[in-house]
Amino acid sequence: MNSTIQDKDKLVNSVFSNVHKKYDLMNDIMSLGIHRLWKEKFINWMNPQPNTKLIDVASGTGDIAKLFFKKTNKTANITCVEPNKKMLEQGKIKLKNYNTINWINSKAEKIPVKDDAFDYYSISYGIRNVTNINIALKEAFRVLKPGGRFMCLEFSKIDNELIDFLYKQFSKTIPLMGRLVVGSEKPYEYLIDSIKKFYNQEQLAELMKKNGFSNVEFRNLSSGVSAIHSGWKI
Repeated sequence: MNSTIQDKDKLVNSVFSNVHKKYDLMNDIMSLGIHRLWKEKFINWMNPQPNTKLIDVASGTGDIAKLFFKKTNKTANITCVEPNKKMLEQGKIKLKNYNTINWINSKAEKIPVKDDAFDYYSISYGIRNVTNINIALKEAFRVLKPGGRFMCLEFSKIDNELIDFLYKQFSKTIPLMGRLVVGSEKPYEYLIDSIKKFYNQEQLAELMKKNGFSNVEFRNLSSGVSAIHSGWKI
């Protein structure tokens, strides 16, 4: 079991080390830019209030942190947590003008912050990459204040047969795009495989409930290509 966890850690770390410089460009190419609309919908449903605290886990290059900061009229206190050092540095460069953001290099399963510290916990396209989703969810519950909200944006399962067929055909071209843009197919072969193996909407909702969250619900985006999950620490 431990060797399996270590193998996934190494694989995921290698994937993001390889793609960090072209990460945003590839996201735009792979989603035809739609990921930006999905992230807007994510923040709009979250509806963060001014002067609140966000912990954004698997923060990547900081898209969610940036949207959250703007949505709160630049009054938010934000901590970005990213396990890959190169991705973390890329985020710092991208958001260099947002000097109030706190950056932490850490895995989702063990975050070096106090209990009951944040109003919101967000994880965007990162939860399928954690080595132990139950431990990551327990850690999310721990760091949220009572009354705090957990929100996850992730690839999910499509509920329309035609769209599912077209999506699967399109997915086959993504490793080739990776080779052309990033210089390697392997990170994007991992991406497609990880999406196939990940939980469906109902299964992820059940895992959230199992790990303490209440009032759990989800919304599909683009017929389930992605989905937003929301839960509360009550």
